[in-house]
Amino acid sequence: MAWSASQYVKFEDERTRPARDLLAQVPLAEARSVVDLGCGPGNSTELLAERFPSAAIVGVDSAPDMLVAARKRLPALTFAEADIANWAPAEPVDLLFANALFQWIPDHLAVLVRLMDSLRPGGVLAVQMPDNLGEPTHMLMEEVAHSSPWAGAFADRTIRRPMLPSPSVYFEALGDKSSRLDVWHTIYNHPLADAAAIVEWVKGTGLRPYLEPIEPDLREAFLEAYLERVAACYPPMSDGRVLLRFPRLFLIAVKR
Repeated sequence: MAWSASQYVKFEDERTRPARDLLAQVPLAEARSVVDLGCGPGNSTELLAERFPSAAIVGVDSAPDMLVAARKRLPALTFAEADIANWAPAEPVDLLFANALFQWIPDHLAVLVRLMDSLRPGGVLAVQMPDNLGEPTHMLMEEVAHSSPWAGAFADRTIRRPMLPSPSVYFEALGDKSSRLDVWHTIYNHPLADAAAIVEWVKGTGLRPYLEPIEPDLREAFLEAYLERVAACYPPMSDGRVLLRFPRLFLIAVKR
C-alpha cells in the first residue's frame, strides 16, 4: 500500500497531538538510543529529537515517500526503510516509539512482545494506535465499498483491518516482560471545516486501502458517495464546522 506524505501532513497538527501526548507519558529522564517506528514524514521524530537532544535517534518506515519527507525535514537524523513486522535494532535501545503504526501490522501483539526483547532493562515501548473502526468514518467506507458499482472490486478481498484487542489482552501479553504497564484510551474531538475535510483526513490513512483496488475512473464517484454519507453522519455545528470523534489506544511498557 502506497502512502502519501503530502496527504498525511494536511492535518499534521491533529495527527501529531497523540504523539505529543504519548511522549509526555514516557518515564525516561534521558535516553542514549531512540527509534521512531513508523516515523512517517518525521513529525513524531522531531518531537523525539527535541525531548532527547543527546540521543542517537533513528526513524524507521516502510514507505519511501514518507522517508523522503522525513529526511528533508530532519537532515541531521538517520532514517531507514524496513518492514516493522520483521525489524529489530542491531542492539538494545532505550525507547521504541510508535505513533499510529501497529494497527496496520498483522498480529501486532506478537511483534510488540518480540520488540520488548530489543529494549535495555528500564527501556520503554511507547505505542499509540487509532481505535476508530467503530466510528462512522470507517463503517461508511465498508458500506460504500460493498455497494454498486464498486462491490466487485472487494468481492474476494478483506480491506477492513481487525479491531484492536481489549486492554486486558495487552496486559496478558506484555505483563511478564514489564515492570510497569499502562494502557488507556483517549477520545479526541477534532473540529474540521466541513464533511469534505473529514474525507481529506481519511484519504491519508484509512481510506487509502479502499481506493487502491477501484478502477481509476470510478474513484471519484466512490469519493462522492462516501462524502454524501459522511455529511449525513457529521452534521455541522452552529459555526458550520463538523466534529470528528477519534478514539485512540495508548500503551507504555517499561522493560523489567
